[in-house]
Amino acid sequence: MNPSRYSNFAIQRLSAHNHPVVAVGLREGKVGNVDIVKGLPEEEDIDTVTLYLNPTNQKAYYDYILSLKPKRIIFNPGTENDELEEMARKNGIKPMEACTLVMLSTGQY
Repeated sequence: MNPSRYSNFAIQRLSAHNHPVVAVGLREGKVGNVDIVKGLPEEEDIDTVTLYLNPTNQKAYYDYILSLKPKRIIFNPGTENDELEEMARKNGIKPMEACTLVMLSTGQY
């Protein structure tokens, strides 16, 4: 995995702040102690989905993301998606256009 990607930094920082992380990616791999899994793992009690996937590639994950019933979805810079944000709102999920790394560093996560 490319250690210079913001998604990798986010996985490391979330873990460092003791947030449980389920990393889903297009390729399997590992960031620190976190496995990156392909596919659509079944998960429960998801608080936050933080996106680092461009809007075009997000479409394949719409149903999956909504099925997780997270409390919020963070759309990191470059991932903003009006369509998915509206779908989230209609499903009682709070969409946020924000930066996970900034939120963590300022105590707003």
